[in-house]
Formats: sequence, C-alpha cells, structure tokens
Amino acid sequence: MALTLTQMAALHRLCFTTPRPWSEAELAQLVHAPGVIDLRKNNGFLLGRVIADEAELLTLAVHPSARRSGEGRALVSDFLHACRDAASVFLEVAADNDPAIQLYRGFGFEQAGLRKSYYEKTDAIVMSRKI
Repeated sequence: MALTLTQMAALHRLCFTTPRPWSEAELAQLVHAPGVIDLRKNNGFLLGRVIADEAELLTLAVHPSARRSGEGRALVSDFLHACRDAASVFLEVAADNDPAIQLYRGFGFEQAGLRKSYYEKTDAIVMSRKI
C-alpha cells in the first residue's frame, strides 16, 4: 500500500533534519502542483518535477528500516523513467549525506556545483546528469 500524505510527512520528519522536514500541508500543495512526479512505495517516496526540458529531484525519503533494500534505488529509477522526456535532471543533497551521494552517483549523477552553508550545518552539493 502506498503512503498517505500523513505518512509521508511523518517519514520526512524521521528522515530529515537537514534540510528541515516538510509538513503534510507542504507535501499536499506540492503533489498537486503542475509537473510534479509523485512516486510512493510502502516504505518510501520520491517527489520531483519537470519544468520545460529540465527535471528536478526534490526529495527522496526511505524509512531507516528499509534502507539498503533497493527501495530508494527503485524510486530513483522510476523517477528517471518518468522524466525521460527532459534533457537533464538535477538535485541538491547535503554534503554530509554520503549514502545518498553514492546512490545518485550510481545513476550517473555528477557534482555540478556547491552551495556553501546552504543548509544550517552543511553545504549542499548540486548534482546533475543528462537523461
């Protein structure tokens, strides 16, 4: 069974302090916005969007007990398939989030920039790849 918005918000709170977790209201507003790709599984979700020929992976959250099970990898794969008509895709990831950075590198993402002190306690790495 896919996650509800309430469950998504609870999972986002569990997974994130940097950047801050998104509220249920913020998630609800986002999932109904034009161009948004809303992917949900039992233990995780990914939100992204496509604007013109560029896609952005906005957030990926997988329950800690389901990490390294392939669920995050499946969500990223599904996202890349869903935005296959875009020319490129980018994302921001906390510089100290090594597991996420490695996941994205496994899909061919490369560092495209660095936003110093973007988050409260760390930098943000901007990663991108061609579709």
